[in-house]
Amino acid sequence: MQKHKKPPPLFFSFIVVLLTISSSFNVGLAGGGTIGGRRLLLGGDNPFTAKASLIRYWKKQVSNNLPKPWFLLNKASPLDAVQLATFSKLADQNTLSAQLLNFCSKADLLCFPDLAAGLEKHDKDVNFAHYSFENFTNYGSGHAGGVDSFKNYTNDENLPVDTFRRYSRDSAGHGDQFANYALDANVVDQSFNTYGTSSTGGAGDFKNYNNDANVPGLTFTSYSDSALGRTQEFKGYSTDANAGQEGFTSYGKNGNGATNVFTSYGNESNVITSGFKNYGETANGGTDNFTSYGSNGNNPANNFNNYGAGGNAATESFANYRDQSNVGDDSFKSYAKGSNAANLGFSNYGKSFNEGTDKFSQYAQDSNAQKVDFKTYGVNNTFTEYAKSGVTFSSYTNESSTAGADITASLVAGGKKVINRWVEPGKFFREKMLKAGNTMPMPDIKDKMPKRSFLPRTILTKLPFSTAKADELKKLFHVREDSSMAGILGNALNECERPPSPGETKRCVGSAEDMIDFATSILGRNVVVRTTENTEGSGGDIMIGTVRGINGGQVTKSVSCHQTLFPYLLYYCHSVPKVRVYEADILDPKSKAKINHGVAICHVDTSTWSQNHGAFVALGSGPGKIEVCHWIFENDMTWATAD
Repeated sequence: MQKHKKPPPLFFSFIVVLLTISSSFNVGLAGGGTIGGRRLLLGGDNPFTAKASLIRYWKKQVSNNLPKPWFLLNKASPLDAVQLATFSKLADQNTLSAQLLNFCSKADLLCFPDLAAGLEKHDKDVNFAHYSFENFTNYGSGHAGGVDSFKNYTNDENLPVDTFRRYSRDSAGHGDQFANYALDANVVDQSFNTYGTSSTGGAGDFKNYNNDANVPGLTFTSYSDSALGRTQEFKGYSTDANAGQEGFTSYGKNGNGATNVFTSYGNESNVITSGFKNYGETANGGTDNFTSYGSNGNNPANNFNNYGAGGNAATESFANYRDQSNVGDDSFKSYAKGSNAANLGFSNYGKSFNEGTDKFSQYAQDSNAQKVDFKTYGVNNTFTEYAKSGVTFSSYTNESSTAGADITASLVAGGKKVINRWVEPGKFFREKMLKAGNTMPMPDIKDKMPKRSFLPRTILTKLPFSTAKADELKKLFHVREDSSMAGILGNALNECERPPSPGETKRCVGSAEDMIDFATSILGRNVVVRTTENTEGSGGDIMIGTVRGINGGQVTKSVSCHQTLFPYLLYYCHSVPKVRVYEADILDPKSKAKINHGVAICHVDTSTWSQNHGAFVALGSGPGKIEVCHWIFENDMTWATAD
């Protein structure tokens, strides 16, 4: 039998040239057209691109001829033919990491830039108005007298990665002012090492660190440690942040005669994991005041270790820890443990309207204190290892006494039900609200995540995706172990690998083809995917217009897909039993004009939901007693069989 000859190298060169020409050739005929008798793809799509491949896959896998979902097709990878071939080859060779920044840019991914090797150093008195994206090593260290002012560092930036090493270290009689560090930032990876360490006299004022941030990854190592006779105040740390992780290692440790004030840490934040270590530890003659930690948060995970431990002749006060927060998992270990001749006061720990799991250990343990006072400790908590004598408790509520009464008191004030700020009006509603002419609040359905695209399946299948291969994944995306991206990867992998809930079928998908396959495996090939048309009406009152129940408004199968934060566009798709799906015109309540077309899903069976689920806080009742509805948010979607 005659053997086929191996194609000469010129053949491969010809293929590359052909792909390049095809990639760069603009077929931009909005209505379509033909070349050589072949019909061109609509919208100017090249037949070799990832998007064109997705369109062909949709036609192959979906049996109906209904309009194609523009919102899904627009999430296809933007890679052209040459880029797709190039990066696919690099993935085959396990060398994609060497071209990461180029890959991330071309494929529209979320990747943090690598920090520049150079460090910025400033020894002179300088007032900075704005500074961004730098590895800043030294500002104002060793100064005598004078005032240093830093107003804005990396504010209102997308994907900021930077460090600040030293601010006013070893200064004497020096005034420091830091106004804003990374406010309104999106997906943050930042650290601040030392502020006012080993300084003598003077005063420090740090106003805002990463407030209003989305997905912060923060580390603050040392604030005014080993300071002598210094007055310092930290006003706001990560207030109003959304998701992410943060840590504060040391505040006023080993100080002498210092006055420390910390006003707000992680207050009004959503799903934040935070840790605070060593506040005023082994300080002498200090006055420490911490006003509020994690108050009004939603599902926080807070851990506070060592407040005033080993202090001498100190006055310590802590006003609020996780006050009025919604569920969560919090711990406080060691308050003034082993301190000498201190006045200690703790006003409020965990007095929440919707309790979480709280643990407090080592309160004034082994201390020689003149006065110890603890006013309020909330429900569903444990309190261990505290001083057995000299401690005054004004109010301590545990599970065996008045927990139910305390919850009721916090939910009802003046005869009116009080809704926690994190159960946003309109986030959950009853099915009867979906009636033409009804007016109701609509939550903010805007997508808060950074923009990303799917990966082509030909690349996705070659990349690691499991906790077992987490190290390979971190190497690929240049992820440091202590970075916020490490937390992003870990959270996504854990959620994708957890066992499904009772009755749930789930899968995480990183390509549109994988999403199509999962949906059709549950629903069959005659499917429709829907999303809410736009974000008009978000955060205000809306009027319901024409309503249509999908599949006649009967209980039906559906697949809902929700975004998960990851370097590429990743969706958590799942099917749960007993749902009804609706489409509804959304009207302006004043003009009655149509402003949106919404998709809502109603969960008929809520029997496996937690009693503390926000839906029951907002609507009353409990698991299995009512149905619960919610809108499909921007860039989320739900699949069902075609009518």
